[in-house]
Amino acid sequence: MSTNSHPVTLAVAPEPTDHFQGPEHAPVTLIEYGEFECPSCKVALQAPKLLLARFPNKIRFIFRHFPLEEAHPHALMAAEAAEAAGGQGLFWPMHDALFQNQAHLKDRDLYRYAGELGLDLARYTAEMDDHIYLQKVREQAAGGRRSHIRATPTFFVDGVVQDISFGMEGLNHAVVAAVRRAPRKLTPPL
Repeated sequence: MSTNSHPVTLAVAPEPTDHFQGPEHAPVTLIEYGEFECPSCKVALQAPKLLLARFPNKIRFIFRHFPLEEAHPHALMAAEAAEAAGGQGLFWPMHDALFQNQAHLKDRDLYRYAGELGLDLARYTAEMDDHIYLQKVREQAAGGRRSHIRATPTFFVDGVVQDISFGMEGLNHAVVAAVRRAPRKLTPPL
């Protein structure tokens, strides 16, 4: 995934509005552009979790929306539902629920997941009806297009795209290399 032998790089740096796991100031940043109706994204779901567990305090994982609406008609609404849950502090539980129930992402399903997570359903309904998170989802997708993304999932390690066309091993190697390159904290002498 490169153009003219230059690696494809991330067009939009991490932002305060990004949803992340791991320490905010971790030395390595892993960003995924994905969507909840994409079968490949569901397959890739465990990779960031395993990397976070393998390298505690070394990695910050960010998930950004890139709904492929032509192929997946429920992806956009699912992204809005995840953001509505995020507005109530439950982005990651909704993220996981959407992937676990990937074949059931219609409006009534999303509402049910919101209820199961304990969201304020009146607020959820109002925010979904008014599409208050649509702009954020569209902005993330636009940032993905500026980063030359065409498919999901697409991963960036420290701003450089990783080729996962042959599996997640390449992503693992890139993260391991980035962790090794990361500056280590020096322990003060006694």
